[in-house]
Amino acid sequence: MEARTGSPVKDTTTVLDLLARGRTMCTPSMRQAVARLAAPMDTVAAYHFGWIDRDGKPAAGDGGKAVRPALALLSAEAVGASAEVGVPGGVSVELVHNFSLLHDDLMDGDETRRHRATAWTVFGPAQAILAGDALATLGTEVLLDAAVTGGADPADAARAVRLITTATRKLIDGQALDVSFEQRDVVTVEECLTMEGGKTGALLAASAAIGAVLAGADDRVSDALQRYGHHLGLAFQAVDDLLGIWGATEVTGKPHWSDLQSRKKSLPVCAALAEGGAASRKLAEQLADPTGRGEESEQQLAARAALIEDAGGRAWTQEEARRQYETALAALDEVPMADVVREHFVALAEFVVVRER
Repeated sequence: MEARTGSPVKDTTTVLDLLARGRTMCTPSMRQAVARLAAPMDTVAAYHFGWIDRDGKPAAGDGGKAVRPALALLSAEAVGASAEVGVPGGVSVELVHNFSLLHDDLMDGDETRRHRATAWTVFGPAQAILAGDALATLGTEVLLDAAVTGGADPADAARAVRLITTATRKLIDGQALDVSFEQRDVVTVEECLTMEGGKTGALLAASAAIGAVLAGADDRVSDALQRYGHHLGLAFQAVDDLLGIWGATEVTGKPHWSDLQSRKKSLPVCAALAEGGAASRKLAEQLADPTGRGEESEQQLAARAALIEDAGGRAWTQEEARRQYETALAALDEVPMADVVREHFVALAEFVVVRER
């Protein structure tokens, strides 16, 4: 894929460097924040982040892609500040993101994340819930600390707090819709996009602007960067929905067919249901049939995935990911920034739509 200008974007190595920078610069502060938690929440969170194994021994586990911290650092650079200015924002968005993952795993009944047992299966549901709640609170605390000890302007830190708390509320709204959709036979594409705009788009929107806000950017710049992040989030979730059905477990680290098993109304499913042809009608009948709900065999789930593809759900979602990618890049045109920073924003957007995990 090429950037909208037609010039090639940076290669994968550059993207991996951006993600590694986000992890490297933000992880020390994340560890300090998690260390504030009372036992055993500190242990649950450290395990979830991959810093320790289930026995408490140091580990070098997979802590996730770190797209959000990478965006927070870039957003500071977009307005001429150093990447370091965006670190509290990167820490905040990553803490809130992982709060949502701890809760999502429990609500979805997922037993595997990042190629190992989920926290709730190791420490129990109650401790996973409490650890998630604590991470969400820490996400606000680190931004307030930035004004007290980190050198951030108090007014800018307050704007960043409002940004992250609003994004958290929208994230929870989206998650609530997602759960409610599982009990409905049909969900429209528009409803699904609204849900995913909250569940995924809101926090990526905050990530793409929070470093700039901490650097004192005005609302016009913040709004444009948030629109980039929002549409990037919709592209990200579209790809995630595809991987939730057709992704390989050994690559994604998630259970095979997990979204089909829980009858999630993800974008491919909603698009397939809206198509109206024979495969679409058969899919609708299956989803409305309560028999064997949650206990379908591999063969049954594979057949359901084939129906979604036959009804055009896979192809439509792939194209939607590209549409959202293009819309995200268009928002960047409203923000004057160094060419190299713009290239990095574009490279991260491309990474989101071509990833396999």
